[in-house]
Amino acid sequence: MLRRTGIIATLIGLIALLLGAPAAFAAPSAPAASGCGVLASGGSAAAERAIAAACAQVDASTWYTWGGGHGAQPGATYGQVDPTDPASEHDPERLGFDCSGLVRYAYAQATGSDILNGVASRQYYTVRAAARFTAAEGTAPLLPGDLLAYGTSQSLHHIAIYLGAGRMVEAKQSGTHLMVSDVRLNGDYFGAVRINTGPVTGHVFQTWGTGVWTKTAPSVSAGRVYAFPGSTSIRVECQKHAEVVTADGYTNDAWSYLPDYKAWMTNIYIKGPAWLDGVPTCP
Repeated sequence: MLRRTGIIATLIGLIALLLGAPAAFAAPSAPAASGCGVLASGGSAAAERAIAAACAQVDASTWYTWGGGHGAQPGATYGQVDPTDPASEHDPERLGFDCSGLVRYAYAQATGSDILNGVASRQYYTVRAAARFTAAEGTAPLLPGDLLAYGTSQSLHHIAIYLGAGRMVEAKQSGTHLMVSDVRLNGDYFGAVRINTGPVTGHVFQTWGTGVWTKTAPSVSAGRVYAFPGSTSIRVECQKHAEVVTADGYTNDAWSYLPDYKAWMTNIYIKGPAWLDGVPTCP
C-alpha cells in the first residue's frame, strides 16, 4: 500500500511537471493588437521593460499631449497649448505624454529611477549613453529600447523608442494617441542612442548658465553644436589649454571635450576649478 501510494505520488508529480513545462520554456509573449512590443532580440532586460511600459500606454489609448509627462514624478500629466499647433487646443484637457515625457516614464518604470528626466535633446545627449549611432547607419545596428532622435544638433525636437523590425513607439503629435510607427529615416532623422541603465562612467560634471553653446573646436568663433538651456550634467573626456575666454566675470583658457556632444566647451561654465580635477589633458 505504501509503495503504491509512492508510485501514484510520483506519477502526479511527473504530470504536474509536464503540464508546467511549456510555461517554463515559453517564448516571449507576442505584441498586442496594436503591434507594440519587443520585435527583435538583443535588447537588455531593462530596455524590454521600458518597451513594455510604453506599450501599456499605447494599449490604453493614452493621448499625446504637449508638455505631458514632465511633472515632478514620471507619469502622465495634463498638457499645455502649443502656440504653433492648432491641434493642441484640447491638450490641457487630456492626460498623456509628449515624446520625451513617454521616454522618461518608460525608462523610469524599467529602472525604478528617474534617469531620463528632460526634453528630447537632453535625453539624446545623456551621460548614460552606452552607444551612439548616426543617421547614415540606419536601423541596422539598433536594438530594441534604443532611442531615435529627430532634428538637428542645434535643435532636437522629437524622440521615440525603437521596437525592432523597423518599428518604433512614439508620442507623435497633438490630436493623436500614442502609437506604433515605421521608423522615419528620411527628413530630419538625426541618430540614435543606447541607454546605459547601470552606473554612469567617466568624469561627470554640472554646467551653469543658460544658453551656453558647445563648439566644434575650442574657440569662441568655432561652429555651434548645442546650447545648454540650463544646468546640465555632462561627461568630460579630456581638457586642454586653448583660446582665452572672458565671460561672466571669469577669464580662462581651459576647454573640455564632451564626447556625448562631440563638441568643446569652455571650462568657465563647468562647475569646479578652472582646471578640472582628475580630468586628463587631451592629446
